[in-house]
Amino acid sequence: METILRIALFSVLLNTMACAQPITSHYQQLAAEYQTYKEKKITHRRFKHQDILPIIQTLPKPFTVAQAGSSIEGRGIYSITIGSGKTTVLLWSQMHGDESTATMALFDIFRFFQANDKFNDLRKDLLSALKIVFVPMLNPDGAERFQRRNALGVDLNRDALRLQCPESQLLKQLRDDLQADWGFNLHDQNRYYAAGRNPSAAAISFLAPAFNYQKDTNPIRAKSMQMIGYMNGVLQQYIPRQVARYNDDFEPRAFGDNIQKWGTSTILIESGGIPGDWEKQELRKLNFIAIMAALEAIAADQVDDFPIAAYEQIPFNESNAFHDVVLREVKVENNGKWYTVDVGIRRKEVGGGTAIPYYYDADIQDLGDLSTFYAYESINGKGKQLVPGKVYEQVLPDWKAVKQLDVKGLWQKGITTLRLAQLPPNDIAGRIPFRLIPATQKKEEVILPGYNPALVLKEGNQVKQLIINGFVYDLARTDSQRMNWWIGIGI
Repeated sequence: METILRIALFSVLLNTMACAQPITSHYQQLAAEYQTYKEKKITHRRFKHQDILPIIQTLPKPFTVAQAGSSIEGRGIYSITIGSGKTTVLLWSQMHGDESTATMALFDIFRFFQANDKFNDLRKDLLSALKIVFVPMLNPDGAERFQRRNALGVDLNRDALRLQCPESQLLKQLRDDLQADWGFNLHDQNRYYAAGRNPSAAAISFLAPAFNYQKDTNPIRAKSMQMIGYMNGVLQQYIPRQVARYNDDFEPRAFGDNIQKWGTSTILIESGGIPGDWEKQELRKLNFIAIMAALEAIAADQVDDFPIAAYEQIPFNESNAFHDVVLREVKVENNGKWYTVDVGIRRKEVGGGTAIPYYYDADIQDLGDLSTFYAYESINGKGKQLVPGKVYEQVLPDWKAVKQLDVKGLWQKGITTLRLAQLPPNDIAGRIPFRLIPATQKKEEVILPGYNPALVLKEGNQVKQLIINGFVYDLARTDSQRMNWWIGIGI
């Protein structure tokens, strides 16, 4: 009995440590007031350098704005400094041009520091204790195309040793000039990670990067771990069981690993996925909350009070664990026989070399036993047949004629595909709940990995759901939920 009690007390102690909070923290109040500080000029993830430049160039005092350098294509890369404290914090975002969630949060933080309200004492404390330097868009050429790499095709996060690119040279020089005490390396990860082996997607993932192959923990890295343990405790209040951490294998070319090695306590933050949060606005808010909580803890000199054990309790990322849609135990036909399988579908964004416009292109990622995979949308297909959709007999002149159709009536007949004399651009076609094909096309739909068929889920002779380009349309939903697809595309 005594042993059991000791184990129970130790478990309680660990849980308490994992959620340890600075007594001066204001993050809950800031979260409640977040909409006050949200930068209204940024409403989606695919903004470009030209969209944020006017905001940067008009930041008032006490901000100091400087062009720290230029990208390969000549776009200015800016550092934004605030505060006069002895502890220096460096935050850089969009090293990968298509990873913009934290960039949005940094602009929200800029608005917070410009406000004049009940948090004035907090601002005073932060700015007197800290010197905060932001680089909100390190890779503006990548952002222009909404792509990971820069204009040269280099992954900047694998250029910390050779420093082949001006963007990499800029970040290294800035860190060295500042001799930053803290570094926040801000990224996005794909939506398909799980936070450990559980059906929750990893909304936020952390890493205290290793500085050598042995994964040693020195005082610099220990502070990173302590801070992440605290930030996890903060985020658990908003996204329980949706925080993970990366494997800490040393990558000798990566900036996070090297900045840790160079003496800056470095924290990697990766924004993943939350159901329905396509433009990552909820994740944007979570970045704001977590970063503001961290800044306050650093300013209050409370990081040494946080236990490393809290970091070690965070579950590891499970890669490739999610699909956008899984149709579970559906019957599919092949050569006259029916087989019961799971069907996993993923959607990818396609930009065509520019940030906007873009469209979704889905395919069947896997087929078979997917019982060990999770899904943002899981469909119970027991007793139902999954079959290719039908093609509408009439040829329509163009995409605007789609609105004149009886959408619900066509869906009830299992019609998923329309033939058009003139096809619209892909970004418009992707918003219409039908597959659009040329008038002359006679392509047979197949239910196999690598294909993107328009599908119908039937129970007997009754259509229950349609899956078109990876999106599920449920006939049981109301018209107001289902029929407003044309909003925003000019119909």
